[in-house]
Amino acid sequence: MTCSQTITPQVTGDGHGSRPLAICVFCGASDSIRPALPRAVQDLAKGIAAKHWSLVYGGGTRGLMGLLASAVVWSCGAKSVHGIIPRAMIETEGGVVQVPNEDRFGRTTIVSTMHERKLRMMQEADAFVALPGGFGTMEELFEMTTWNQLGIHHKPIVVFNIEGFFDEMLAWVKKSVEYGLIPADQASIIVVADTADRVLEAVENYRNAQGRYLLDWSISN
Repeated sequence: MTCSQTITPQVTGDGHGSRPLAICVFCGASDSIRPALPRAVQDLAKGIAAKHWSLVYGGGTRGLMGLLASAVVWSCGAKSVHGIIPRAMIETEGGVVQVPNEDRFGRTTIVSTMHERKLRMMQEADAFVALPGGFGTMEELFEMTTWNQLGIHHKPIVVFNIEGFFDEMLAWVKKSVEYGLIPADQASIIVVADTADRVLEAVENYRNAQGRYLLDWSISN
């Protein structure tokens, strides 16, 4: 099965012309996960395939990362998945870099640093979706959220709240608004969905939050 059809999703972020939308997914790479998580990831992969979108992800082959990448490759082919991973995180044997199998996980780009990884993800993706994960997932989610807040990008950010995984994080956002630490009209930068179908719907219907800072980053070049 292949995803050869090109569509133009109605996303109110950065323009992507007539090419398929590229969705960047942040998620965990641990193998010790609850059964509900793989099921939700499979549902998300099916939804991405049904819409003929492409996947950008962190380049891992284990846990939710590997499961999602391999599921999208199975449905859409290796060209539909792009993993971006720092050299230090690639397993090595005898000093030789072992690049993930392209036929199973899609193409892989090896970068030097974690920051370069996130920058490449931001540049290639049209939207960001966060699944349950650990420190790395949360760091990626909040950096992309901050970049949206500051006007570095204007792309959708959606949290897939499987079994209420992100409830405490969302409570922290609400508390930060109550304390005046996050402007109330910026809290909606992060949109929440609890099923794969609703995640993809949220991406398509995303509207950028009011009150973002929209700084002029051209003066930094």
